[in-house]
Amino acid sequence: MVLLPPMNRLFFAVIAWMALPWPASAMDSALRAGLLKLDPQTRLEQRCDAEILDRITRDDHKYKADRVVAYAFATPEMGADAIRSPGAAFRSKGQWYRLKFKCETAPDHMEVLQLRYRIGDEIPESDWPKYNLYN
Repeated sequence: MVLLPPMNRLFFAVIAWMALPWPASAMDSALRAGLLKLDPQTRLEQRCDAEILDRITRDDHKYKADRVVAYAFATPEMGADAIRSPGAAFRSKGQWYRLKFKCETAPDHMEVLQLRYRIGDEIPESDWPKYNLYN
């Protein structure tokens, strides 16, 4: 076994840490920059939308969520730092599904502090126009 000098060990430890996959909830710089340009209420909505898409895809690999509509079936309830949407929908692989969620962010709406969601039934394609869903 070869022991490296302390500085080399530190260097390799930092490189190894940087090579670890970032958490799925970590924002890329483009998303961060775009969110910072939005008014606070829109930022809250968009940040929660991005987190929901990421979490659904990460939590259940049968989904690849690429769009969420918080107001598909009901108007979301907005708080200062939270959104509750009992009638949302999300799209995955060209199909829409019902969704309920509650998302709470930090006061600047850049960090999601808590997210709970429940995926519902698949939405029949014949209903998509009624709810302004598209492929």
